[in-house]
Amino acid sequence: MIADLAAGHPRAERTRLVLAFAAVYVLWGSTFLGMAFAIRTIPPFLMAGLRHFVSGIVLLAVTARRGRRRATRAEWRDAAIVGVLLLGANGMVAWAEQRVASGTAALLVATVPLWMVLVDWRRPGGYHPGRGVLIGLGLGFAGLLTLVGPGALVGHGAVDAGGAAALLLGSFAWGVGSIVAQRQPHTVPPLEAVGMQMAVGGAALIALAAATGEMAHFSLARVSLASALGWGYLVVFGSLIGFTAYAYLLRKTTAARVSTYAYVNPVIAVFLGWAFAGERVTPRTLAAAAVIVSGVAIITIARGTAPRPRVAEEAIGD
Repeated sequence: MIADLAAGHPRAERTRLVLAFAAVYVLWGSTFLGMAFAIRTIPPFLMAGLRHFVSGIVLLAVTARRGRRRATRAEWRDAAIVGVLLLGANGMVAWAEQRVASGTAALLVATVPLWMVLVDWRRPGGYHPGRGVLIGLGLGFAGLLTLVGPGALVGHGAVDAGGAAALLLGSFAWGVGSIVAQRQPHTVPPLEAVGMQMAVGGAALIALAAATGEMAHFSLARVSLASALGWGYLVVFGSLIGFTAYAYLLRKTTAARVSTYAYVNPVIAVFLGWAFAGERVTPRTLAAAAVIVSGVAIITIARGTAPRPRVAEEAIGD
C-alpha cells in the first residue's frame, strides 16, 4: 500500500518516498505512547518546546557543517510561520492529553486530513480532492469512529471542553501549516528548512511555557526516568526522523496522500497499547482497522483534478 503512494516517481525518489511514508505511518503512531510518558513529569508545552528546539538545533548544526549559505530573513520568516503552526499544534495535543482521554484525542486529531483537504481545496488555485478522495476521507473517519466508539464522544459523561477545543484548534493549525509549507518557495534544502522550522517553533513553545507558568513550577530533579526516556524517544524518532520525513512528503506529493497518516497512526497506537500496556484488542478494533485501511487505499488510488504542487529538486540527504 505504501508503495502505491510512491508510484509514478523515479526509482530513487520512489524509495525515499516509501521510507518517508513508513516513518510517518509507524513512528508517529508510536509517539502517542512516548508523549504520554513524557508529560507525566514534564509540563506539556515545555516538553514539546524543548523536544523540537533541540531537534532543530541538531539539524541546523548538521547542515552548517556542509557549508551551505546562510538563510535570508524572508526564508526565516517562512520557516517561522510553518514552525509555529505545525509545532504549536503539537504542543496543543500534548497539553490536551492531560485533560482528554486518549481515545477522544485520537478521534479529534483525526480531523487533520479533513482540514488539509478542505484548506487546500478552498485556497486560490487549490487542489480539488475529487469524489474518490472525499469518499476515502469519509470512510477513514467512519473507521476511527468505530475504533474509538461513540461513547468516547461523551467521555462517559462529558468531554473536557478545553481539551477538545485545544485538539480541534491544533488539528486545524496543523492542516493550515501543512498546506502553507507545501506552497512556499522551496529555496532552502529540506533538512535545513526542517531545522529552521523546529528551532523557531520549539522556541515559541518554550516562550508559551514561560508565559503560562510551566517553567516556574518545573524541576529537573523531579523528572522521572520514564518521562526522560519518552522525551528522548520523541526527539529522535518523532522529530528528527518523523518530522523530517513529513516535511519531505509535503514537498513531493499531494496533501490528501500525506494526510493518510492520520488514519494509520491510531491503528499503530492501538497495537502498541496492546503490546506494551496490556490493552485488549477487540473484534471492533480489528473491524475498525479494516475500514481505516480501506479508506487509505481509496485515497491512494483516487486522483484529483488539479495539477500536482510544484516540488523541489533536493532530496533529504543532499
